[in-house]
This record gives sequence, structure tokens and C-alpha cells, in this order.
Amino acid sequence: MDNKQFFEELASKNSGIEPAYVSSEPEADLARASSVAKRTHHAISDDQEVGDGELIIDAYQTANEVIIEVPIAGVNADDLDISITPETVNIKGKRERSNHVKSDDYIYQECYWGRFSRSIVLPHEVDAEEADASLKNGVLTIKLPKLNRMKSTKLKVKGS
Repeated sequence: MDNKQFFEELASKNSGIEPAYVSSEPEADLARASSVAKRTHHAISDDQEVGDGELIIDAYQTANEVIIEVPIAGVNADDLDISITPETVNIKGKRERSNHVKSDDYIYQECYWGRFSRSIVLPHEVDAEEADASLKNGVLTIKLPKLNRMKSTKLKVKGS
């Protein structure tokens, strides 16, 4: 029994399920990868508002903090809205164009202008109260100190 027959037989035993067979050709592998990428993209961007552009980020960690770097050239610090919980960081803002060009005059139009947002799920809980954000040379850097739930604190007992 070949793969196609196996899946057809398997599907016929489960009523309501149509058999599907994908060959092992490179095009099929590419189609599967593309499908996964589309599902992953939608899962990442579900928190975005409709019409928002999505930011690209670099996120890494040290022993004591999670650091997020976001290239956002052309955005003023006052145009950014960053909210932090122990588990997530949400970045919203707007990149405004200073001059307006007619669409017929463009040779290339690759830059995104308008509202953008990005939600980032963090790998560790962070101390949102101690977080720090800076904007330098068009790169937003957010430093998030990790919470250490295992850290113990000595408590002194006061006598009467």
C-alpha cells in the first residue's frame, strides 16, 4: 500500500474527513513551510490593531535582564506608547511623513508610514517598574530587569 492509499483508507474510516495527500516534492515542502509561516505570522500579530504596521525587533537576554532593540528611524520619543507587564511588552507608535509625494512620482516605495504596533511575549517575568527605555540614532532600546522569584530576603524581627 502506498502513502496515498494509506491516507485515503484512513480518511474513509473517519467520516467527514476528506483525504489529502501531499507529495514529497520540493514544491510541497515549500507550500507546507509557507502555510506554517502564515499561521505563525497571524499568531504573532493578532494583538495588532487593524491597519497597523508591524515592527521588527531583536530581543536577547543577559543573566539579569531582557533587552529589546527596535529600529524605528523617523519616530519621535513622544510618539511612542510602551506598556509593560511582567510577561509582555507592547509598543505602539506612529511614523509620520514630513513631505507628501504623489504616488505616480515614486520609483520605489518601500518605507512604512503610519501607525505601528508590536506585542512581545517575554521568556521570563520582568520587573515592569524598573524597566528603562531609550531612543538613540533611530534605535529604541528597552531594558527589562528579570524578576528573581527564588531570591530570598532577610527579614529582621523588631522587638517590643
